[in-house]
Formats: sequence, structure tokens, C-alpha cells
Amino acid sequence: MKPPKNAIQVRVEEVADVAEHIKRFRFAPVDNIELPVFSPGSNITVNMDGDERRIKNQYSLISSPEARDAYEISVLHVDDSRGGSEFMHRAVSPGDTLWINPPNNEFAIYDLAKKHLLIAGGIGITPFMPMTAQLAARDADFELHYAMRSKNRAAYADELREAIPEQLYTYQSSLGQRIQFNELLDDQPLGTHLYVCGPERMIDDVLEIARQAGWPDEDLHWEKFVGPPPGDPFDVTLAESDMEVHVGAEESILEAVEQAGVEPDFGCRGGVCGRCETTVVNVDGDIIHNDEFLTDDERASGEQIMICMSRFKGKDLTLKL
Repeated sequence: MKPPKNAIQVRVEEVADVAEHIKRFRFAPVDNIELPVFSPGSNITVNMDGDERRIKNQYSLISSPEARDAYEISVLHVDDSRGGSEFMHRAVSPGDTLWINPPNNEFAIYDLAKKHLLIAGGIGITPFMPMTAQLAARDADFELHYAMRSKNRAAYADELREAIPEQLYTYQSSLGQRIQFNELLDDQPLGTHLYVCGPERMIDDVLEIARQAGWPDEDLHWEKFVGPPPGDPFDVTLAESDMEVHVGAEESILEAVEQAGVEPDFGCRGGVCGRCETTVVNVDGDIIHNDEFLTDDERASGEQIMICMSRFKGKDLTLKL
């Protein structure tokens, strides 16, 4: 397969177990140049070339932004993997080379916040590693509440206890411990910003509780790493490329057109950032919008679609690609 557009080739320097079912990967640039600068909360897209297709997954950078000689990520092996976590855990070894896309940040620290309330669930701890380091270096007012299944699944808990002992609160569900979200979100001073990353259901629950408690939307920050929802297969016509592409039941429009050799712009691949927003040339049917970027009016107009997450049912969907 040809190199992805705007990608960087890296060499896998290290693969290490950091918790049960969680591995850390260290990537160094093949040409030994400095890697692009990034801010805490950033992620990279890792391109994984399997036997039949290229998988693109995003992973939070856990390394220090000041270290430009290598990037580090952590990957949880999940049972219902769409292929990415299985590939990383089974097929990637030190010495291998991979292509990565440069850092993208939709989960940045809001510098003017009076206080930062961080909530992590499981592997959702990863973006908070560089974030807490930066907040601690600034002597900022912050708390990190970290929920994990058990001690064996508590990636980086020991490192965090050493680095930020006064700001860290941990909860093990195997011991019956739970974050009391209602109490936690009610007991925060004005000017606090909330950051949450973890399982989708946890994120949705936290955001709903926060909104019901009166938190303004501009003070709420979250990051979801979710795959495109499955659905019935359909075909899409690409007007500028003059081709028809089949979108399978388990893939997104973005993934399907990438497999066909077209490389649209993308950022989060989760329907949040807006970079893959695409103009609809013609539609005869229903666009199923699964993004969090378009407004209700924009969805109703049928003029735009976020191809990383949305699907289609009908006779014809033609896009300006």
C-alpha cells in the first residue's frame, strides 16, 4: 500500500506491558528528524496495513510534548476490536515501521480556567498523562479522578501517585468503589472546567449530570474514541473522483473512500472536529447523522455530511469528493 497522505514513517523502538491487556508503544522517526510539536491532549493516527485493508486508529500521546525524538501511546486490547487493537497487540514488534499522521488536538487544556477537574475511565487515562504533568508544572489547581476496573488494569496509577499524590483520586470497581458524579460536579467553584475521557457511556453520563447541574457547555471538554456505528451497506458516488464506492456494514464512508484511493482531510475520525465535513451534491434518501459537529439545522438541510461517522439509507448519495 502507498504511504498515507501527510504521514510520518516511524520505527517501533519499544513495546511494553503496562497493565493487563494494555501495552505501551514508543515510536521514533525513521529519518531521525524532530517530530512535530504537540500540546497535551493530542492524539495521532496510526496506520496499520493488514492483509486486506488499512486500518486507521487514533491514540492519545502520553509522552512529554518536550520530547521531540519519539512519541509514546498506549493501546488497550479489546474483545470486540474492529482490527486496530488486535493488530497493535499481535502484529507490532520492536523494529517494525509504521506510518502515523501528525498530532491533532480536540481535547486541549483551557488555560484561563480557575480550576481543572479531570475524570478518566480505564484507558481514558492516556490523554491526562501529559495534561497533568503540564498542570502540575504550572502549579495549577486541578484534580484527577481515575476509575479503573481493578488494580491489574490500572495503567500508570503508580506513576501518577508519585507525580501528583495530592491531586489524584482512584476508584476500583472490583472493590465496589465508584465516582459519585453528582456530588463531585456539584461541589466545584465557578470557573472550573471539566475534562472527561473513557467509555462512551461514562462520558455521556458525566456530561448529562454536569448540564443538569448548570455547567455551561463551554466549560465541558471530552474525548471519545469510538468507531463508526455499523449499519446496512450502501453505495456512494464521488462526483469529483468519478467513481462509485461501496460502504460496508462495519466501515465508515471515510474508510471506504480511503480504501478506494481517495484521501479526504480528517482529524478526529469521531464526528467532532469537522475536518471531514463534505458537501452533498445529491441525495435521494436519508442521511443518518452520527456526528457531534453539525447543527440540527445543518443536518436538516441535507447539504453537508461528516463522512467519518454518518451513514445513508436510500437510492442515491453523491458527494463532492
